[in-house]
Amino acid sequence: MSLEKHGRCLCGAVKLSVSLEKASVNACHCSMCRQWGGGPFLSVHCAEPVQFTRGQPVFHDSSDWAQRGFCGTCGTHLLYRLKSGNFDAVSVGVLEGDTDWIFDLQVYVDKKPGYYCFANRTEEMTAAQVEAMFS
Repeated sequence: MSLEKHGRCLCGAVKLSVSLEKASVNACHCSMCRQWGGGPFLSVHCAEPVQFTRGQPVFHDSSDWAQRGFCGTCGTHLLYRLKSGNFDAVSVGVLEGDTDWIFDLQVYVDKKPGYYCFANRTEEMTAAQVEAMFS
């Protein structure tokens, strides 16, 4: 059974609906995520592609294989998407309502700078492990 969630950007120009397999939050420590948002990207992995119910995000091709979507009006970071179409990760902060989120995965842990750390015990994957999953 999937968990349906709805969200929006700060100004409301883009609204979205997502289907999640579980209430799981992940952190990416890669340099692009940290540059994009000023820190790790905290996201939820979608079971199906994100559905936009109002407006459309602007997409930036951040690499040969991925895009980052944001609101063209207010700049809210909405999602990370593989160009192949089989993976969407939505920023957990844009989703509405209280959910008993479980923080259980950190990726690119070998790229994480030393000035922050999380106390939660999670599964951890290096850059090589993550890239091997998608190649």
